[in-house]
Amino acid sequence: MFTKTQILAFALSLASAEAASKGFNYGAANPDGSVKVQADFQAEFQTAKNLEGASGFNSARLYTMIQGTGSTPISAIPAAIAEETTLLLGLWASGGNMDNEIAALKAAIEQYGEEFSKLVVGISVGSEDLYRNSEIGVQANAGIGVEPEELVSYIKRVRETIAGTSLSDAPIGHVDTWNSWTNSSNAAVVENVDWLGFDGYPFFQNTMDNSIEDAKALFQESVDKTKSVAGNKEVWITETGWPVSGDSQNLAVASVENAKKFWDEVGCPLFDNVNTWWYILQDASGSSTPNPSFGIVGNTLSTTPLFDLTCSASGSKSSSSASASAFASGSQSTGFTSTTKAASPSSSSGSGLGHGGSLGSSGSFSGGHYAGSSSVIASPSATPSGSAVPGSSSGSGSSSSGSGSSSGSGSGAAGSGSGTGTSADSTTTTSANPADFTGTGSRLSGSIFGAAVLVAALAVAL
Repeated sequence: MFTKTQILAFALSLASAEAASKGFNYGAANPDGSVKVQADFQAEFQTAKNLEGASGFNSARLYTMIQGTGSTPISAIPAAIAEETTLLLGLWASGGNMDNEIAALKAAIEQYGEEFSKLVVGISVGSEDLYRNSEIGVQANAGIGVEPEELVSYIKRVRETIAGTSLSDAPIGHVDTWNSWTNSSNAAVVENVDWLGFDGYPFFQNTMDNSIEDAKALFQESVDKTKSVAGNKEVWITETGWPVSGDSQNLAVASVENAKKFWDEVGCPLFDNVNTWWYILQDASGSSTPNPSFGIVGNTLSTTPLFDLTCSASGSKSSSSASASAFASGSQSTGFTSTTKAASPSSSSGSGLGHGGSLGSSGSFSGGHYAGSSSVIASPSATPSGSAVPGSSSGSGSSSSGSGSSSGSGSGAAGSGSGTGTSADSTTTTSANPADFTGTGSRLSGSIFGAAVLVAALAVAL
């Protein structure tokens, strides 16, 4: 017979296990362009978990599986094991280096085994490859992309690679912009993934009214566009943020005050409800500060952020419910219409801001951000146009920028517990909880809320 303590502990463990992932994007390069080692990742992961005013930022999204060049697994993996940080793995799909990415994935499974696989909440095959391959991506000099058919072939290769391994159950997705997801020519990618990763930055929607007052609505509109093609598949928020400094984009002003407002109005309703990886913990170091800079800590890695990260309990609860309901609905709306891509913490050179990566081995891109005509930067820190970072000017060193991770799925609310300790999935509830809605976009799943109701019921009954 179970004791009261054991029953309560079990119910609480269910709620904890189903919590949405919450973390940051982490690049493979430091702000100065040097390749990160395990100690660098551990310092970042420790900082994220101990940020003043926040808690639970214990997930990391990565762009590449590769440490530097070749096919050695990235040192973020042993760092994550040491710090108990979950991982949204990334394989860089553009540039023809997929063989090395898959080799690194295989090696990581063999080398780290269950300690590694239990932390993996998902695998992203590529990042914004479809955008870079699009007309607006070409106009913005976004760099190398891939055709949807090629991306699908990579997704299938990754599925074959993890089949029968400790990662066999890891959900596989792809990360891109809403207008790439809604482009019917990319429908095969939607069909072949388990989840859709969404990157969105209202700051860069500079052909629209993109002031900080408009940011929340612009963000939700673009999420809704992605949901409209996702069907019953989850949409994960893989990148978003607002710069703390840098040049303005139309009505969007980069400032600490505005970054705080974006965090409060966009971030707080998402955190703990939808898998979310913020851009970024730190993108500046020493005297090196990118323009714009998105880092929530300054030029020195510190648990003291540039602005208050506290999410108001009352404000967050009500806004979370509204935001989550809209997130699940998949309603139609307008979205990005700018030919300048709505995203890219990077240098301010040129007019085409967007995501890209640093030129790595075999001329492949391996993550990061870029800006302007052909400026390519990995950290992101300003780099002369066309140069490769890190590594030599010939682009021999691969790197990536920005990463985080996590997973989980589930939808719907759970039933009541009037003292009997019962809970019924997929039923409605009158509790004022962000999970009080149905729809596959809900990350605060029925099982979470069911466990929470069960705890409450048991507290009364016992």
